[in-house]
Amino acid sequence: MTTIAVTGASGFCGAHVAATAAARGADVLCVGRRPGPVGRHVPWDAAREVPDLSGADLVVHCAAAVGDPVPGSPAEAAMRAVNVDGTSRLLQAAGDRPVVWVSSASVYAPGPGRSRITEDHPVRGHLNAYGRTKAAGEALALAAGAVVLRPRAVYGAGDPHLVPRLLSRVRRGLLMLPGPSVRLSLTAVENLADACLLAADWPPGAYNIADPTPYDRDEALCTVLSAHGVRARIGHIPLLVARAAAGTAETLTRLRPRTEPPLTRYAVDQLAHSVVLDVSKAESQGWKAGRGLLDYAAAVLAR
Repeated sequence: MTTIAVTGASGFCGAHVAATAAARGADVLCVGRRPGPVGRHVPWDAAREVPDLSGADLVVHCAAAVGDPVPGSPAEAAMRAVNVDGTSRLLQAAGDRPVVWVSSASVYAPGPGRSRITEDHPVRGHLNAYGRTKAAGEALALAAGAVVLRPRAVYGAGDPHLVPRLLSRVRRGLLMLPGPSVRLSLTAVENLADACLLAADWPPGAYNIADPTPYDRDEALCTVLSAHGVRARIGHIPLLVARAAAGTAETLTRLRPRTEPPLTRYAVDQLAHSVVLDVSKAESQGWKAGRGLLDYAAAVLAR
């Protein structure tokens, strides 16, 4: 029986990977501060320690610090301790074991020109600490010969970030978004989990992971809102106004460095420009996305 160590298995993505691995017959080590949904718990503080990976045949690294902290803040330093220094410690412990490292499409350079992103798209110019630290962490993983997966906007059952944030932004039946609608890739957590468990046999390198087809931004968000019983219409803020508001919010938050701004340039960039991932490289290895946003909506409505 294959033994798979899943870091961050108490988190959203890691829990799905661990549960999927166990369902497919693997022995699972849930490596992190808290136990995962299955298998044996191996305590690990990614910001301070080298993990014990004894007995693992494969390592899937999902542990990460997320958020949009102010540059130079204690929160950014804490994020770097996990996403960069924690990666170094993990790779040290992994040794010759195969490693699948879950990165993010946030590593790609911002701005226009992302209507069909391949893995060769520039990795630079990040607008926030998350993008910078994920890029630095994945650089270490790639140099060590790992398989690096780059999903975008992972969603699904138990999502603690995207959907709750979306629902909180609805005011009096109105959701305001920067600029007109665009085409966006999203990644169902089931598609990511499947890729994590298949990727151990792939050639080292980076691979985009996303749903079968991109979505119209406004239609996708209305689908999610409707599934959660929220009636709302979409309003559009001129892009220049949204950018100015984000810049002001970031400046004001620097006065309170332990908080996150309500709006950031990163958030505006991610919503206002088409960001479509080309997944043909992963598909050439035999992976195929099997889930989409309508499957998620149906599952929510069935609960």
